[in-house]
Amino acid sequence: MKSTQELVNEWFDIWNKGNFQELPLAEDFKHISPYGTIEGKSNYMELIESNRDKFLGNRIEMHDEIYEGNRGCVRYNVSKGDFSMNVSEWLYIENDKIKEISAYYNIKGEISEDRKLSPGSYEDA
Repeated sequence: MKSTQELVNEWFDIWNKGNFQELPLAEDFKHISPYGTIEGKSNYMELIESNRDKFLGNRIEMHDEIYEGNRGCVRYNVSKGDFSMNVSEWLYIENDKIKEISAYYNIKGEISEDRKLSPGSYEDA
């Protein structure tokens, strides 16, 4: 059984490598952000697939990590080209899978067309 810290580190390692199909997500995974909620692993994977240019090839710089039991909180900066964003996330683990992520961030100003996600799996939060 992996620790919460090991699973969170695996999560970021997979993103850095671009192998998102290997993300350790529960089938009933939920991702909550200021822009909506994605319910289900398949919907999350579909959103990534249709927005590869926004999700892949980013540089992630970790700032803080806190772990307790089946949850972890991380603060990091993600950047690509002239785009940069500070993110804080709570990750919740169940049965060696990431069950839920609550992400906190804000993209200042108008989101440029090339950074907007394609319509699909997001529902109003």
